[in-house]
Amino acid sequence: MTKFRKAASLVTIPVLVSMLAACGNSGNDKEAGASASGGQEKVKLTMIESLSSPKRTEFLKQTIKAFETANPGITVELITPPLESADNKINAMFSAKQDLDVVEVRDITVSQFVNNKYLESLEPYVSKWADYGTLTASALTMAKDVDDTAYYVPYGIYQRELFYRKDLFAAKGIEVPKTWEELYEAGKKLTDPAAGKYGYSFRGGAGAEQYVTQIVQDYNGSNVNPKDSVFNKDGSSIFSTPGAVQALELYKKIYKEVSPPDSASWAFSEQVQGFTSGTTAMLIQDPDTIETVASSLDASQWGTAPLPTGPDGVSHFVLGSAGWGMTSYSKHKDEAWKLIEFLSSPEQNLAFAKTSGVIPIHTTAGSDEFFKTGAYAPYIEMGKQPEKYVGVKPFTNYQGYAQYKQAGTEKGQAFLLGRTSAADLAKEFDEFWKKQKAGQ
Repeated sequence: MTKFRKAASLVTIPVLVSMLAACGNSGNDKEAGASASGGQEKVKLTMIESLSSPKRTEFLKQTIKAFETANPGITVELITPPLESADNKINAMFSAKQDLDVVEVRDITVSQFVNNKYLESLEPYVSKWADYGTLTASALTMAKDVDDTAYYVPYGIYQRELFYRKDLFAAKGIEVPKTWEELYEAGKKLTDPAAGKYGYSFRGGAGAEQYVTQIVQDYNGSNVNPKDSVFNKDGSSIFSTPGAVQALELYKKIYKEVSPPDSASWAFSEQVQGFTSGTTAMLIQDPDTIETVASSLDASQWGTAPLPTGPDGVSHFVLGSAGWGMTSYSKHKDEAWKLIEFLSSPEQNLAFAKTSGVIPIHTTAGSDEFFKTGAYAPYIEMGKQPEKYVGVKPFTNYQGYAQYKQAGTEKGQAFLLGRTSAADLAKEFDEFWKKQKAGQ
């Protein structure tokens, strides 16, 4: 969930260069250029990316050229390690205090970087940043993920939405569901096991704990603590409530009655394949799925919608993000911020989001036709209703997180196959998280 997958480039890079350069011409940029023309030595910034792909890296290179054009007193060296070893490379550079000014920070690395004092607080910079006020609630949440302090500016947000088969819904005259109960009811109408047709792409294999957690959070409604999302605001675990048992029982019904039998072991690829093949009519997944679906189906065959809500009209999604941070030992912090500010402006971020398949960080993106009317539109819609669609922080900081991931699959499958009850599973997870909270 937290690792960004790459979508195909949706923007023609050469067209952007002049636009990007124009966007960077602020008064401060001109002063930097004037200083350089006055004989001052150029400042060289070193920047490293983590989640690279050939198309994204090429886009960044063109963006950097536009930044250098707008800021003639600054040059930027972009380091692009292989994707598989990028975070190890970043850690090695940090440990050796190698020249590094701007670094790609991820939701799964920010705590480590901050604890090791590798990152500079951006609070003095964002407090004066004119575009800070247009960051979405999700972007602000992730920017301040550690100690309620901005250590990086996200370049995109990663969250789920509902995918549905327009053609299959139209054939049955079914409305797009708005709640989990409606999803179940719609799924029943779309399910015909004899014909190999099912309502929902269930995920019972690797990653199943994400869906278990999500539906239980939704059945706890507005009580969930967004900053510690396996617990409610009163300190109780989300699995300790009557709503948890109700959610788990519905979760099992969705599997047993409206999903393919073998989906008890499905992971990401099987989920998406089931949807694009027409075996299933609904899917809940991340934005990286959009490109795959769009390349497999005609636009008339599918659509997207906001996530289903629980009984209280509230839905939750675990936020994922990555972005740009500044090293604590940078010798050119003002210039490093200038680059981060350039990359993070509404204009640049909008272009980057279209290229990388992520959700933009500024509320102003909602007026762009690409996000306003396309497959990304539900993300903008959900972003405008933060009390109804609540972004919650991932709980990867708990020592037992990996154990919970495994249990979500193994114990979840045992539950789906009738080897344990909803009440017993909820009790087991409740006790697990209480121990985690107590540091045991």
